[in-house]
Amino acid sequence: MNTNVTVSVRGLLVAALVAMALVVAYLLGGSGGATPAAQAADDRSPAPAQPRRMLTMTGTGEAGAVPDQLSFGLGVHVTRVGLDDALDAANTTMSKVLGALGEYGVAKADVQTTGLSMTPVYQYHDYSPPTITGYRVSERAAVLVKELKQGGKAVSAAVAAGGNSVQVSNIRLLVGESDEVMAEARDAAVEEAAVKAQQYAEASGQTLGDVVTLREVRTRPLPTRDIELHGAKAGYGSLDRLAAAMPIRAGRDQGSVTVQVVWELS
Repeated sequence: MNTNVTVSVRGLLVAALVAMALVVAYLLGGSGGATPAAQAADDRSPAPAQPRRMLTMTGTGEAGAVPDQLSFGLGVHVTRVGLDDALDAANTTMSKVLGALGEYGVAKADVQTTGLSMTPVYQYHDYSPPTITGYRVSERAAVLVKELKQGGKAVSAAVAAGGNSVQVSNIRLLVGESDEVMAEARDAAVEEAAVKAQQYAEASGQTLGDVVTLREVRTRPLPTRDIELHGAKAGYGSLDRLAAAMPIRAGRDQGSVTVQVVWELS
């Protein structure tokens, strides 16, 4: 009888120990307890990255040049009874004009055809339909004179070669190497932005790092200026004399570029 009691007590103790072990394991798992190895791994994880410090600055650069070229529009207008005759006359006149321009440095590549039109000319009657009396052919081209000093002479030569059939318009002053001038403006804009950024960085005890972004935010290209010849039209005998006597004072044109640059501070 005593032996059975001893065995029963021992069984109860074992069962109690097992139950306690299960409770402890459950509590450890529910509370997120980690093994020593896992805890060590957590201690070795990198710290959160700090936000990058940036400095944004704008700069504006200007560059200028004196116009060194002249361009103008050239029109040849011929009216003849037959369309073929009108075309031939217009082509002949245009060839004469371009030949005259060649003496002032205007090459074939400096002339671009911009238009050709063939229009019937009508005679209108009071009590009957209009009748065609001829055809008007117009040929138009854009001319570039690469030496400004030859500009006035080239205009005069064009009108003199074509006479009343020629009309000149849209005389403009141009800068031949405008891309190079604008490149200088961009360099100046970036330099100005860098100087200001360096000043602000030093004043705040920072060090200017690498450029993160650079973009062009505003551009004012070199202007194209028109020359107006008031009261002078081809065919009236005054445009050629006015252009030849016209003193061309080109002045100086300015272009500008504004950039925005972002640096990293270190």
